[in-house]
Amino acid sequence: VPLDVWEKNEKLVDHPMVDLMTGPNAFESGRQWFERLYGFLQISGNGFIEATIVGGQIRELHALRPDRMKVIVNDNGWPEGYELNVNGTTVSYRRDAVTGILPILHITQFHPTNDHYGFSPVEAAASAIDIHNAASEWNKALLDNGARPSGALVYKGIDGAQNLTPDQVRRLKIELEESFQ
Repeated sequence: VPLDVWEKNEKLVDHPMVDLMTGPNAFESGRQWFERLYGFLQISGNGFIEATIVGGQIRELHALRPDRMKVIVNDNGWPEGYELNVNGTTVSYRRDAVTGILPILHITQFHPTNDHYGFSPVEAAASAIDIHNAASEWNKALLDNGARPSGALVYKGIDGAQNLTPDQVRRLKIELEESFQ
């Protein structure tokens, strides 16, 4: 879906925001950038956008990986900055003292128990996903084994003959059923 920039009731064709939405940075098209941002939001519940500002104007937008980002909170519990950690190197983003601009926009999904980080829809469904994956693995293993159970109890005496009485066989079957059903 193409994005348009409007001011009051007028669609703007020649505007810096139009350029940012079609080519937010030198590495991605607008569609690739939005796909990355939406993917981060769905997988982690968080989207971090870095604005590269030159001469007071936003020149580039970058969607940062949420697993590398940390919210820095002040004494009152409000976010005052962010840290990006890549390969042991930390970059700190703080609000500019003159302009008051913070070059990071943090978008979050709703999280009922966290003030600063979002809750991923995938994380909410993690238990059901784990159960589904485990059941799929078990079913595949069963099919790989020709749909035969993985074990059987076979009893033969020393000479190859069955040395259990019919009553003992019946009792053994009952014990197995009670133990393993």
